[in-house]
Amino acid sequence: MKQMKNVLFALALVIAAVFFCGCMGQDEPAPIENTPAISGVVTVFHAGSLTVPFEELEAAFEAAYPGTDVRLVPGGSTKMVKEITDLDKSADVLASADYTLIPSLMMPDYADWYVTFAKNRMVLCYTDESLYADEVNADNWYTILEKSDVAWAFSDPNLDPCGYRSLMTMKLAETHYGDDTIFERLVVANSAITVSVSDEVSTIHATSPEPKGKLQIRPKSVELVQMLQSGGLDYAWEYRSVAVQHNLKFIELPEAIDLSSIEFESTYATVIIDTEGGMMTGKPIVYGATVPDNSENPAAGLAFIEMLIDSTGNAVMDGQGQPPIVPAGGYGNIPAELKGLTATS
Repeated sequence: MKQMKNVLFALALVIAAVFFCGCMGQDEPAPIENTPAISGVVTVFHAGSLTVPFEELEAAFEAAYPGTDVRLVPGGSTKMVKEITDLDKSADVLASADYTLIPSLMMPDYADWYVTFAKNRMVLCYTDESLYADEVNADNWYTILEKSDVAWAFSDPNLDPCGYRSLMTMKLAETHYGDDTIFERLVVANSAITVSVSDEVSTIHATSPEPKGKLQIRPKSVELVQMLQSGGLDYAWEYRSVAVQHNLKFIELPEAIDLSSIEFESTYATVIIDTEGGMMTGKPIVYGATVPDNSENPAAGLAFIEMLIDSTGNAVMDGQGQPPIVPAGGYGNIPAELKGLTATS
């Protein structure tokens, strides 16, 4: 009988423990419903100038989300946008070297929001092996480029913002240096690009930019890096961040022409480039990103952008010579996950 009582007592304790645990469980917060898991392939279309920092960000993201596989697809920003809008290619993130491509070419049909996350500036790159490397400086670079034995290049203004920004910089140089023939001698004389002026605004017609002679035009600005390093070019127009990342020598240009400062925004706006993607007005260089509406993994794309504009991404961008915008600018229907990290307008 005593043994039976002990068994019954033990059973009662077990039942009480189960009941007690069940009650405690009711006080714990319930899982958030409809929260998508961050996993799978994350396709990131991005400007070629973002290749190095995004490779670093890829490693950080995959470490934070072990079930993900980030696949970076670099290219000229205009080309990347058109891959989405014209060819309906799916991307989970679109990061452009010119944020204005998102509202002008993607909204409202392919995106309804974007963030601005980094700045840059134009520089003229070269190496120790470049002709006249020991002479070139911020005061004479345009006279060096027009020498008959110098090979130089910029990227295609119809595919890559760095290309039309290179043209803007060279046109703006005329006012800064007091020489209204710089663009004619460097660009018009060596390509099919032309320029017209109306009401003190210069419009550069670059829809058919075929180069000739010593000038070369390539689809992406990052292609020019290898050409410089191999000796195929003496000089190339690039973003400062690209020059820093690839240990290239470069000419730091005046802010009045390098598209880096909001103080010269009205000056930059005096130059417009007519491209296949539309009319591009000179403005400070600002990068933008969004999750396209045709994303196949939008939750992961959003998480990638969240990391990009949070402390991790800011440190990566800063470390690669590309000043982050803190807080990031937020435009349109900004997702709730990003509102605390953006200054919306």
